[in-house]
Amino acid sequence: MKVKLSILYAWLVRTATLLLPNIPVFMRFRGFLYSLMMKRCGRNFQVTSTAILNSLSGLTVGNDVYIAHNCVLIGLDIEIGDKVLVGPNCIISSANHTFLDDAYRFGKSDPRPAKIGSGAWIAGNCSVVGGSVLPPMSVLGAGSVLNKPFTEVRCLYAGAPAVLIKKLQ
Repeated sequence: MKVKLSILYAWLVRTATLLLPNIPVFMRFRGFLYSLMMKRCGRNFQVTSTAILNSLSGLTVGNDVYIAHNCVLIGLDIEIGDKVLVGPNCIISSANHTFLDDAYRFGKSDPRPAKIGSGAWIAGNCSVVGGSVLPPMSVLGAGSVLNKPFTEVRCLYAGAPAVLIKKLQ
């Protein structure tokens, strides 16, 4: 029941604040409203008007997090660390589909946590799926798909699926 209520509440927040301009004071206000139903939320959580946050009851967000335009966060176990930047058009999901009766449409959800480490940057048009980890101070290159846990901090990961490209200074 709490999950369904958080989905409805998230829709209400998005609808009520959709026309507010995307300037820091209003993005923080939107983040504050979302935080009321979240598992945990730090200070200065900024969310743009076109971002879609579902299942707030399973979302954990640290301090100084920014969610850009047209991002979708969906799932019951998403953890985002401090000082994270999520670029436009990104999807973060903490579940994968399973196959049933010759289709993925009716298979049960396979929930797995998705974790974004502190200080990370997810560039535009990326997908982060359940069971994946972006280590702290790392970058996920534009258009990449993060589908597994990585452990090496301060690196550039990119590609579909994402692989370690190089260590960052």
